Amino acid sequence: MRTNSPKRPLRSRVRRWAAAATALGAVAGLLSAAQAQAAGPSRHGDPAGRLKLTQVQAMATHNSYHREVSFPEQQLMSQHDPNWQSLLYSHASLPVQFERQRVRGIELDVFPDPEGGLYADPLIRKRAGLPPLADPELKKPGFKVLHWADFDYRTSCVTLKGCLTQVKEWSERQPGHVAAPILLELKSTDPRLEEQGGARSPKWDTAMLDALDREIRSVFPDDETVTPDDIRRPGKTLGQSVRKYGWPRVRDTRGQVMFFMDNDGREIQDAYRAGGRESLQGRVLFTDSEPWRADAAFMKVNDPTGANAYRIRKLVRQGFYVRTRSDVPLVQATSGDTSMQRDALRSGAQMVSTDFPVPGLAARYGSDYVAELPGGATTVRCNPVTVRRCPAPDLER
Repeated sequence: MRTNSPKRPLRSRVRRWAAAATALGAVAGLLSAAQAQAAGPSRHGDPAGRLKLTQVQAMATHNSYHREVSFPEQQLMSQHDPNWQSLLYSHASLPVQFERQRVRGIELDVFPDPEGGLYADPLIRKRAGLPPLADPELKKPGFKVLHWADFDYRTSCVTLKGCLTQVKEWSERQPGHVAAPILLELKSTDPRLEEQGGARSPKWDTAMLDALDREIRSVFPDDETVTPDDIRRPGKTLGQSVRKYGWPRVRDTRGQVMFFMDNDGREIQDAYRAGGRESLQGRVLFTDSEPWRADAAFMKVNDPTGANAYRIRKLVRQGFYVRTRSDVPLVQATSGDTSMQRDALRSGAQMVSTDFPVPGLAARYGSDYVAELPGGATTVRCNPVTVRRCPAPDLER
């Protein structure tokens, strides 16, 4: 266990709070209503003061592992996918994003591979006359990280365990960071490519999801993560607990990470909540939910424009953690338009994802587009919707 981790004190406080729930009910209600009030400097010297995790905002990256395939493979892509050019973007390695690009959240697409080797020889490589991939990690059992099996497969870290290990090593080098969100999209192989001889992935059933939790915990044990069990109070659902008591404070969760499920389909979510886990009891990931559900804590609203801007602000004010996006490949990169980015930042969504976190990445498309917090020198800022008086211009430590 990392010596700087505050997880155990946090959990002991949860138990004490639960034991005194009746006596402190009125006070808790006042605290919840006061979330939009002054955060104030902390007597502990933390720049975030009394801010909760839902009262901050930071930039994240979309498909954070993504690398472009080779030119011969791109030529094949152009013959089979009219939107193939939207795949022409590449990210720096995860540690570089965290250390040099002010990124504080990532997204990983995850495929099951319990026996190993399922994605080692992508179909498009074979069609391009290229040999199988040489990385030995692809042959090992365990979850793999890539965008589109057999088609758009290049990645900066091929295994989930490897990707998470990179994040953990960065976290250990900077233990005072604000708890970092890690969004996981649980993917399956494309039936069209399966019919042509491509890989066929196993089903995401409850057993596979249990294995996913175990693999995450093999890198990040519970005392290094913010989990649903940290928020849910005895006798209440996760959603009820979020609305009444809110998320943990920034200062109590520094150096930790938290995992969110990107999938909004009910099949995978139902399998993850099966067995009496409607409020995600014992689970690692927060599911993409709705305010009235028992598992309500995290919501994904990718488009922050139009009516969705009001929807996001409403969710944020209710105490939920929201992910949105500032751009879509490669619309903003080619046009240079920043209106979607402005809407995303003003919405108050805590996690704002981009494919262009630093200047220069969009230059190849003829623009200077970049998505960053206002001023370009801030890593984590106070939430513009729920915080009236910010205790510090940058909440990182």
